Amino acid sequence: MLEIVRRLAEAYGPLPYARRHPPVSELVTTLLSHSTTDLNQERAFRALRARFPTWDDVRRAPVAEVEDAVRVAGLANQKAPRIQETLDRIADDPRGSDLEWLGAVPLDEAMAFLTSFTGVGPKTAACVMCFSFDAHIVPADTHVHRIALRTGIVPRGSSATAAQERLTRWTPVGQAFATHMRLIAHGRTVCLARVPRCDGCALLEVCPEGRRRTRATRPKI
Repeated sequence: MLEIVRRLAEAYGPLPYARRHPPVSELVTTLLSHSTTDLNQERAFRALRARFPTWDDVRRAPVAEVEDAVRVAGLANQKAPRIQETLDRIADDPRGSDLEWLGAVPLDEAMAFLTSFTGVGPKTAACVMCFSFDAHIVPADTHVHRIALRTGIVPRGSSATAAQERLTRWTPVGQAFATHMRLIAHGRTVCLARVPRCDGCALLEVCPEGRRRTRATRPKI
């Protein structure tokens, strides 16, 4: 794993932490990301923020209006009520409705709180903690999970949650955010789902799947 982290750092360069969203916004946009593309997730999030100035406005709005705002992300009849339910619970929490308190508690406690919400699994919770607080956790989305399987970070058939746990455990402290972002970039540009670009891949020498694929495509002499 350390070699993978090193090679990715060489290939993609420095990626210093920068907060994208406050925690409530990060939680909502990640809920919108389920079963859709990055583009449609972003379009739905922008539409939601444009229609409702505050999160309190979102939770108090008729659910049909919230569904309409996020429809482009798909599954609006599931996502809208989940978002409103989540915002209702957050608003009632005495520790603060902005969720900034999550950055001051142990990571396990923060993850347990976030995964108690309907539709929030380990990956969604990890995104909130990594992106909003630079916590030491490596979210395993589709791209990260695929790379973890191909490189043998986790055994074949392992879940994304297993990949997330192992990546987090093996990544050096202080490099979780950068490693996650580099894995995402690698999955989007090189380690593609259907036809990975193994030739020239920075991880080829440490990737069993990549070596197998390149051997299979070499002409026989």
